Amino acid sequence: MRVYSNLDTLPAFHRTVVTIGAYDGVHLGHQQILEQVIELAQSCDGESVVLTFEPHPRTILHPNDPDFKLITTKEEKIALLEACGIDHVVLVPFSEEFARQSARDYVESFLIERFNPRYIVIGYDHRFGNNREGNIDFLKQYENNAGFDVVEIPAQEIDDIAVSSSKIRKALDTGDVKRANRLLGHAYTLSGLVVEGNRIGRSIGFPTANLQVPERYKLILPDGIYAARTTTGGKRYDAMLYIGSRPSIDGDEEKRIEVNLLDFEGDLYGETLRVDVLDFIRGDKKLDSLEALQQQIENDKQAITDVLRHMDGAAVVSNMETTMPEAEPETPDATNGIDVAVVILNYNTRRHLETFLPSVVEYSQGARIIVADNGSPDDSLPFLRLHYPDIEVIDLSTNFGFAQGYNEALKQVTADVYVILNSDVEVTQGWMEPVLEAMKADPHLAIAQPKILAWHQKDRFEYAGAAGGWIDRLGYPFCRGRIFNQLETDHGQYDTPQDCFWAAGAAFFIRAEVYHQFGGFDGDYFAHNEEIDLCWRIKRAGYRVRCLPQSVVYHLGGGTLEYESPRKVFLNFRNSMFTLLKNESWAVLLWLLPARLVLDGLAAVRFVLKGQFRAILSILEAHLSFYRQFPRLLRKRKEVAEWVERYRVGPENREGMYRSSIVWAHYARRIKTFDALVKNKASN
Repeated sequence: MRVYSNLDTLPAFHRTVVTIGAYDGVHLGHQQILEQVIELAQSCDGESVVLTFEPHPRTILHPNDPDFKLITTKEEKIALLEACGIDHVVLVPFSEEFARQSARDYVESFLIERFNPRYIVIGYDHRFGNNREGNIDFLKQYENNAGFDVVEIPAQEIDDIAVSSSKIRKALDTGDVKRANRLLGHAYTLSGLVVEGNRIGRSIGFPTANLQVPERYKLILPDGIYAARTTTGGKRYDAMLYIGSRPSIDGDEEKRIEVNLLDFEGDLYGETLRVDVLDFIRGDKKLDSLEALQQQIENDKQAITDVLRHMDGAAVVSNMETTMPEAEPETPDATNGIDVAVVILNYNTRRHLETFLPSVVEYSQGARIIVADNGSPDDSLPFLRLHYPDIEVIDLSTNFGFAQGYNEALKQVTADVYVILNSDVEVTQGWMEPVLEAMKADPHLAIAQPKILAWHQKDRFEYAGAAGGWIDRLGYPFCRGRIFNQLETDHGQYDTPQDCFWAAGAAFFIRAEVYHQFGGFDGDYFAHNEEIDLCWRIKRAGYRVRCLPQSVVYHLGGGTLEYESPRKVFLNFRNSMFTLLKNESWAVLLWLLPARLVLDGLAAVRFVLKGQFRAILSILEAHLSFYRQFPRLLRKRKEVAEWVERYRVGPENREGMYRSSIVWAHYARRIKTFDALVKNKASN
């Protein structure tokens, strides 16, 4: 990777894929964008370029902001971007003069002239130029003449990135390093020059390297002792990190960052040391004597050794390497005597398998775990064969999409219950038992889901399912815990098991026999709404769909298709109408389809107000696709009706259908939560 800090010495770029942003922390959200940038560069035989500003614009525009802190220094950020595989990083010198240039000069003289882009990947809310006059629509005006395409990072992803950065800073501010590292996707780092100290540590047998962090805005962890690792001389060392003003030593009130490398002998003065901080051990405290301090440090050293050994053991288990840690007691069978197959459909998401598969392996004892690969062009299959040889793999060789991909995979799987699980879901201990016990007790419970919380914000419900899916009279879906994009905080308000209208495809338990009797997912949907359609078919035959909140999983969300991408909007609107035509009565459809045409038009107006103009075209294309396929859908409607009558177990079940309009309730009556919706209904 090449790094540039002088705009006058840039090379002649050709066919670049450019992304612009602070990229502070280079966390998991950033990494997803960078993967997209790299994939685009490979697709057009171009080069990936990250433009980031140095110094950070806030230090120039708001120099006295006491709350501003950086997760990464310039050097740390560069190292992380290089690890992601970026070709070029340009540290754009930021100044008040640069900020005052017009939007036109910024695009023409800066972006186009200097970088010759083929793609520009930016957030939907990106602003530039004097007084922030330029936006993504202004930039798109140049697409045809300048020969580049603007790739918009949708609102949900940008919001997730902002939330992640905020949560990382909050976790670091409270010393919760493990949580911060999970969100970062790498260890939080402190780096700086080793300078001369007063050698008190050496006198008690624990020589320390005193770290001088050069970046004044760098976020420093709270005072205390931390488990860490660092590398010097090409060798990796366990380390004890101390941050504080050494209250046990009289006359020393200066805040220090000191690192003791375990089992290291040598002199580090003058070296630049990078310290990866891995866990918090204890807070700082005053001790009565140097002898007491020495004993406490001995205890800390043992605690750190134990913590790091445990981390290494967990990593070995998750990677299924040949050298295994000491055996632990076997986890009880979670399947309650039911033949369960957990099936994960994968397409080009090796990064999700690395992150989330370990929890599935650990907490799904007794179930078969199967990864069905939809013809991924990445190294997902070699990764699985190397690190998870005991997991079954179905190589579909072709990308069938989510719906048909599962149909093709499940033709090859025999089980009592299928658990359809997204590749970006982290499961928890005991996640299967409540659902399987309920299904075993009630033969008419055909489909169920756990409570689904957000992986990046674990106290909030996740968009795709929350605490059970509902649908309104007009066919618009929402959830217990999520109305449109309004996500609620989980404080146990929906912890009572409840029948719902649909279960989320992110973590979807279904009786295998019922899945096949009712034709599985509709392959024409590709993705989105296919679970609602299948649930509706099955409920028409009298079966139940239920959420069991005692089971909890965490969903990354948008891991395969961003929530407000044009493609997602198209599938959302089109597939919703597909579902209505296949399942609703003609008496309702005669007024409902015209009503949906009007309401979807109003949705397009809302996208206009948000500046998401491509979504308007997606809605229009969705309606055109629906009308073109009308005859075919009528044939499917007849086929579904035959399945319903053939496999009926009771009267049609419409539990989970809101008998009014959620659009009216949310936007006109300002109802924001499911609780408020239910109370309002009861009062009426």
